[in-house]
Amino acid sequence: MSDPSDTGTADERPGTEQTEPRATDGGSERGYRTVAVDEVENTPNPTRVKRELDEALGVSAFGCNYYEADPGEQVPWGYHRHPDHEELFYVIAGAIDVETPEGQYRVAENEAFFVPADAPNRAVATGDEPARILAVGAPKTDDGSVIEERCPACGEVTDREWDRDEGRDGAEVYVLSCADCGAETRRFSGRTEMKES
Repeated sequence: MSDPSDTGTADERPGTEQTEPRATDGGSERGYRTVAVDEVENTPNPTRVKRELDEALGVSAFGCNYYEADPGEQVPWGYHRHPDHEELFYVIAGAIDVETPEGQYRVAENEAFFVPADAPNRAVATGDEPARILAVGAPKTDDGSVIEERCPACGEVTDREWDRDEGRDGAEVYVLSCADCGAETRRFSGRTEMKES
């Protein structure tokens, strides 16, 4: 008589370590994939690091981004909302402050913060150490965001448009401008916000 608790060998049971190399290119029968986070391309963002893990792995149902933000850097480009998309921020290390219409929330290491669909927010790394954050959102097909910040030129609360430009040192910079009046509102290099002279 067989033991009903025996569900197979260690590498056949869910949750046990696999000793064979893992498929990295989708070559597994069921589509399992892995990626080294540090090898995923760093994408344009006002934080030091943003790696789009969902894109690297071919995820279709939800978005998943890894961020490293130095104190004072915001995640992502401004005070924004996703009309039809929920978000969850998990702080791996450091801390973030999340500004909302209801007040500010401090999210510390090993804590998670949920943002409902269409809820305005802005997260900023805080403290003395860089923050490492995993951001997950769904549905992925509805992840469009609307930035809503007061424009210093026209005084209206507007969305932002972005473009690429060349910085003083020749490096590529990203420029945000008011969607209504076109005034430049912020520029950053992907590592830090740049001050205009």
